[in-house]
Amino acid sequence: MREFKVIVEKHADGYVAYPLGLKGVVVGEGDTYDEALADVKSAIRFHIETFGDDVIEADSAVLEAFVAEARVAV
Repeated sequence: MREFKVIVEKHADGYVAYPLGLKGVVVGEGDTYDEALADVKSAIRFHIETFGDDVIEADSAVLEAFVAEARVAV
């Protein structure tokens, strides 16, 4: 059993979730927060089973994840 930090984004048409600390693209989605989280858990398992433990970024263990807003003049 391994723990991953997962970012869950709410969009107008549903939720998107993706883990931190994995190499490659792993994404889950769903109409609800719980559906997106369940989907990304399944995607994480599939990704590791398919590509092996080498996809886990051992030297980049995320302790916490934060969401912040930054106003930038462009």
